[in-house]
Amino acid sequence: MKKINAIIFDLGGVLIDWNPEYVYLDVFNGDRKKMQWFFDNICTMDWNENQDAGYPLQKATEERVAMFPEHEELIRLYYGRWVEMLGDAIEGTVKILKSLIDNPNYKVVALTNWSRETFPIALKRFDFLHWFEGIVVSGEEKTRKPFKEIYETTLNRFHISAENSIFIDDNQRNIDAAQALGINGIYFESPKALTEALKHYSISI
Repeated sequence: MKKINAIIFDLGGVLIDWNPEYVYLDVFNGDRKKMQWFFDNICTMDWNENQDAGYPLQKATEERVAMFPEHEELIRLYYGRWVEMLGDAIEGTVKILKSLIDNPNYKVVALTNWSRETFPIALKRFDFLHWFEGIVVSGEEKTRKPFKEIYETTLNRFHISAENSIFIDDNQRNIDAAQALGINGIYFESPKALTEALKHYSISI
């Protein structure tokens, strides 16, 4: 096994809790079936990911309203109340991050799918985002995970060797794409599970 000298963190779902349910479950009066239909058919994850890749939020909203005018009010809530979808830090992972940051043996960076328009909100709210050597934000790069370009950008920008790095993400699709480029991957389930997974790379927290 190659010696690990770089750790690449995803943010949403790993270090930061983000979930549109925080807005829409209340809007749908607790009816999860209706809420899920809305996410599956109107404001889908594919649609949101397009904005993560740099598409303007206002333009995306107006286009979706034009497609589904009967759902206009619900559509406008998505980015209109986006701040309320941003939950708390996942403290267990933040502790792991701090331990790695404090260890001079590791370069620690982040790679996130996030709109360039909303990312500044997270930067203001979460101090630990300023601990990283750098953060690659998909919305600023005009591409996103799982496309190989954004992984290559991360490796090149921070002078990281794929085989000597670990990428941590809560989406298996993104892990698979990283591994296809030779990057070691850990699928994030919980801080405890992450601590155990890191031990396999001789990294103790």
